[in-house]
Amino acid sequence: MIPFYGLQAPSSGGHYESWFVRANHPDRPLALWIRYTLFRAADDRPALGEVWAMWFDGEQQRTVAAKEEFPLAECRYASDGMNVEAGNNHLQPGKLTGQLQHRGQSLQWDLHYDQGEDTLLFLPESFYQRPLPKAKSLVSRPMITLDGSLSVNGERLTLNGWRGSENHNWGSQHTDRYAWGQVAGFDNDPEAFLECATAQIKLGPLYSPKLSIAALCLDGERFQFNRISTALKAKAQYRPFEWSLATRQGDARLTVKMDTSAERVAALTYYNPPGGNKICLNSKLARVTATLQRKGKPERVLHSQHGGAFEILTDILPAGMALQV
Repeated sequence: MIPFYGLQAPSSGGHYESWFVRANHPDRPLALWIRYTLFRAADDRPALGEVWAMWFDGEQQRTVAAKEEFPLAECRYASDGMNVEAGNNHLQPGKLTGQLQHRGQSLQWDLHYDQGEDTLLFLPESFYQRPLPKAKSLVSRPMITLDGSLSVNGERLTLNGWRGSENHNWGSQHTDRYAWGQVAGFDNDPEAFLECATAQIKLGPLYSPKLSIAALCLDGERFQFNRISTALKAKAQYRPFEWSLATRQGDARLTVKMDTSAERVAALTYYNPPGGNKICLNSKLARVTATLQRKGKPERVLHSQHGGAFEILTDILPAGMALQV
């Protein structure tokens, strides 16, 4: 069993912990991302509870983003599971409610979702008990079905049968650089689930080689590409807003291509526990193609026109973009 960190985090030193729920419309280029975060800095910045919400509308080419911060002493983060209260925002297994206003934007939600599938450990299981890596993540509930109501700047929307995931990440600092992606149901295989990442960590003044890991749930099997040797041998390149990844483990080879447009990306400020900030270029409307090849098996090509989550964490805001939050 993977432990929950929340208020069990060390009493000194920086720490962050986030739960987020994301989902996409079954057919249309519409998506939702809601994130509840505990943040404690290693320096003298105040400890916070943060709540984020974003609406991605690929039909009108707009993103609506809102965030509010609350003194951590006024929030509740359960130490033995997912149960969060921050202002009028609440999260518990299978249910999330809240309302945010930020820079003239407003989002309000009352959503519920089913059990989804079994927890997907993105890293090798032993890594969750080690101090390194300093940032850890897992998919606590892949392939959820989400329903409920959402209000975007006063426009009320009904969500019915949206597919997505519930996710958990935590650590003493954010990974220095990364691209991260996820698909909960492809257009030609609604039951397939993909998660992948390419990351670098800073070693003094230099960056490590790119390390890439991936997990694919397909036809009742889970294909994991997450050994250290596999991560180092994988080939990956990314930039705003394209990413290609190729990896192999055993007799399975996976290639992933992902892209989106700037109009479908929000630029967000992530506080980093050791100090400073990172910039997250966040889209939930990416186009994705994933190809799985296995010896003696037919090649499987999965595609999603606009159902991919695609994030890049960086220190540099691309030219022509402005921070939304």
